[in-house]
Amino acid sequence: MTAREAHQVELVDDAGRATGRTTVSAAHQPPGKLHRAFSVLLVDPAGRVLLQRRAAVKTRFPLRWGNSCCGHPGPGESLTVAANRRLAEELGVGPVELTEVGVYVYYAEDPATGRVEFEYDHVLRGVLPPDTPLHPDPDEVAELRWVDPVELEADLDADPYAYAPWLGGVVNRLLHPAGPAGSAALQPGASDAPERSGGG
Repeated sequence: MTAREAHQVELVDDAGRATGRTTVSAAHQPPGKLHRAFSVLLVDPAGRVLLQRRAAVKTRFPLRWGNSCCGHPGPGESLTVAANRRLAEELGVGPVELTEVGVYVYYAEDPATGRVEFEYDHVLRGVLPPDTPLHPDPDEVAELRWVDPVELEADLDADPYAYAPWLGGVVNRLLHPAGPAGSAALQPGASDAPERSGGG
C-alpha cells in the first residue's frame, strides 16, 4: 500500500454531512464507501481547461484523461487547502484561488484494478494563465493538455473509455454551475452505471 492509500478520508451521507472516517484504501474497496472528494478544473483566460492523463501507477483508472487535479480532504480539512496541496504535489503550481461550482455524486467501478469510486465530489474552478510553468510529478501525471470544454463534452460521448468516468460530470458542473455547495443532488443514473456516469 502506498502512503497515500493510508491517508484518512471523511465519510459522508447523501447530503454531504460527515459520518465518520476511513482510509483511502478502504473507501475504494468494493462496494465502496461514500466519501468527500474534490475535483479541480484549471481554466485559462480563453476558457480552455487543463486535463491530466493519470499515471500508469495510479490505483484507480490509470492512463485515463481526467481533470486538472483531484483528491480527498482530510476529515474536517478545508477543501481549498487540500486542493492547493494536491495542485502543488501533482502539478507543481499554486496556490490558486478556487471557487466551488457544484457538487457531483458518482459511483464507478474500475475493471482494470477492481477498485471503486463512490464520491461526494466538490468541483472547484481556478484560473491559471497558460504561461504558468507546470512541473507534473511523473508518479501522478503521464501527460497534460489544454482543451476546449465544449469540444471535450463531445469527445466524452464519442470516446468515453479514454477518460476517467467522473470527468463528464465534473465538466458539466463547470459549464452549468449548480450554485452553493450542497445544492446538487445525486444525478439520475449516476449511482448505477459501472462506467461513465452523469456526464450531462
